[in-house]
Amino acid sequence: MRIIHYKPDGLKPGVTLDVDNNKFEISGKSCPENVVEYYQPILDWLDDYKEIALDKTVFEFRLQYYNTASSKVLFIIMQKLENIYETGKDILVKWYYPDDDEALEEAGEEYDDLIDVPFELIAIHASK
Repeated sequence: MRIIHYKPDGLKPGVTLDVDNNKFEISGKSCPENVVEYYQPILDWLDDYKEIALDKTVFEFRLQYYNTASSKVLFIIMQKLENIYETGKDILVKWYYPDDDEALEEAGEEYDDLIDVPFELIAIHASK
């Protein structure tokens, strides 16, 4: 399966979807000008991945900030992970947030409540 690797670029998040290295991550800031256009290849990739999913997938979200439009797409991504989980595959979502950012912590808690997938909230020490 092809690898998706986008380097973070300003308000566009970094994305790595790499089956061979078991690396699935979205990181940085997510406020692309056209959210649907930016994320569509990722959503399509996840649809394809469902057919050949690894026995265990750990999907990491390491976002510093995202806008409302991105939050909707992040939820769609998590729904796609939930669909894979429902096929019997082991899925774990890891939501990293700075330990001083209540908004990102609460966002992770809300996603955890909305999807039926094992979910870890992981506080990281914020550098001052």
